[in-house]
Amino acid sequence: MKIIFTVITILLPASSFAMMKALNISATGMAAQETNVSTISNNIANINTIGFKKDRAEFEDLLYETVTTPGGRSSTNTRYNVGTQIGTGAKVSAIRKEFSTGNPMITNNPFDLMINGDGFFGVILPNNEIKYTRDGSFNIDAEGNLVTKLGHKIFPGITFPQATLNVTIGENGNIEAYVKNQVEPINLGILPIFTFTNPVGLKSEGGNLYQISQASGPPVQAIPGSNNAGKIMQGTLESSNVNIMVEMTNLIKAQRAYEMNSKVMGVADQMLQTVNNIR
Repeated sequence: MKIIFTVITILLPASSFAMMKALNISATGMAAQETNVSTISNNIANINTIGFKKDRAEFEDLLYETVTTPGGRSSTNTRYNVGTQIGTGAKVSAIRKEFSTGNPMITNNPFDLMINGDGFFGVILPNNEIKYTRDGSFNIDAEGNLVTKLGHKIFPGITFPQATLNVTIGENGNIEAYVKNQVEPINLGILPIFTFTNPVGLKSEGGNLYQISQASGPPVQAIPGSNNAGKIMQGTLESSNVNIMVEMTNLIKAQRAYEMNSKVMGVADQMLQTVNNIR
């Protein structure tokens, strides 16, 4: 009886420690899936946002506790063919923007523009800082400037004459304005678009705007349709690239993963209670 008691007291701390690890591991899984669900929720919320690019949560495993190293010595003349490593959970390593082109939505509004391919429009903020957008739902202000919904000018600063009757913006960004009592159109220049070496490195600012970062690299100004830059489609807007069926499927998978992690936590807690109840 005395021997049995000694064995139990030796095993009890180790068992409790193992259950505590299981609780911590399942907690990391639940936290990761909570972030995943938030990402999916944001995608669904922006399904009707012009030019919105969906996010994708990416995961990675955490550090491992190495009990035996693969290839380590098991005896003088032999090595472990398979090691023993115990994982400590998972975390969200990145939330990546997917810049695939959304479906065109025809509006026939001459100031609605879509980039069919890679690239961004430049937006000039009041402090003259340039930020970037895929939202081409533009208009003109009281002074004839091409602006966003918030009144920010579009780079490089296009101003239409007051007597403009019609506007033509070609695939190459060439802007022509037809003015009252004038047969030939007035050429107002080219509307450039900007490309990046690593667009997923752009920082999302909200308001359909992106800001450059060290990861994105500097912007490259290009004529639409050249140097891997997309072409401009006039009278068309780019829909969000969110696929509702894909998002709902991902949401169900994330929910099931969260539930399974919570079940693991419950089982680990029950096992810990069993160990603690041993007398």
